[in-house]
Amino acid sequence: MMKRRSFLKFSALAALLGITGSGSAMALARTTNRYHSGPVSDHFDGVRFFNPDGAAPRGFSDLLKWKFGGTQVRWPAAVRSPFAPARPEPRIEGDQLRVTMVGHATMLIQTAGLNILTDPVWSDRASPLAFAGPKRVTAPGIAFEDLPEIDLVLLSHNHYDHLDLVTLARLRLAHNPLVITPLGNDRIIKAHVPTMRVITGDWGDAIRSGPATVHVEPCHHWSARGVNDRSMALWAAFVLETPGGKILHIGDTGFDKGRPYQNARDRHGKFRTAILPVGAYEPRWFMKDQHQSPEEAIEGFLLSGADYALGHHWGTFQLTDEGREAPEQVLYAKLVEKGVAKDRFRPLHVGEAWDLPPAD
Repeated sequence: MMKRRSFLKFSALAALLGITGSGSAMALARTTNRYHSGPVSDHFDGVRFFNPDGAAPRGFSDLLKWKFGGTQVRWPAAVRSPFAPARPEPRIEGDQLRVTMVGHATMLIQTAGLNILTDPVWSDRASPLAFAGPKRVTAPGIAFEDLPEIDLVLLSHNHYDHLDLVTLARLRLAHNPLVITPLGNDRIIKAHVPTMRVITGDWGDAIRSGPATVHVEPCHHWSARGVNDRSMALWAAFVLETPGGKILHIGDTGFDKGRPYQNARDRHGKFRTAILPVGAYEPRWFMKDQHQSPEEAIEGFLLSGADYALGHHWGTFQLTDEGREAPEQVLYAKLVEKGVAKDRFRPLHVGEAWDLPPAD
């Protein structure tokens, strides 16, 4: 029984990280894309999406090397946040901007009368299995029933800690929001939630939603939900253009020589804030190409030219080796080293809300 549970837990982790093989026939045999069909481009070969001039995903043999040779810090089984549960206001109007951390990559963005969720996950596990895989150690910072009316969902990619079909079904019934997501993810969502309103975009596309425009931007990651579908749906960052300023939001990315940040700045100019991942980064030899470190997040923040930054993707699900509090501790230490004011880049705790200062 224990061996079976360990195997299932390991399989869930492999699926979560998008690892289904080592570049072998098992991972790459499929020659048709089940999610998307479209012309070949600089990041789509007709079957799979890829990172131009970027590193390829690690394979199953590397996963085995990491899991059986690593030194994972044990997390507590449960943590209660002093900021939770948060009870957000129904709307934040005008150019005010409030961001509340729900947990992991799930944020509530409120501005210009819009309520926006990023990568919503209210489930207990970030996993294809209900009984195995990474388990939530902190309850959601906002109870689902306390959510204000949700207008828009930004869904960055299809890994299980970002695309949770159970939560999307709940949102459809309670709020009927519009989902904006990169190419191919609509097929995954519609198979489970047929009536969900979904618009997909390719890198470089712009989608209007009320007073906001959502730009779909490149980042360095990949996708998978199981075997034989690696990189068949696109991943992306978002630039949210609002009356109160521009917001750069990245759900997951490797630093990739800073290109996701420099590209965003070149295309969009000044950002009021950047919402950036800071966790799930150890060991670096394995995670470097998919998850940036806190130090790299600071470098990205500076490259983007944003006035402020919020750190997410930490403290909720243990995906990698570092301790639960390490991202916050490392981030603050590196901010001091780099001479960046600590009040400019805050790793938000579950349930914590930040009213961003006005744009300069």
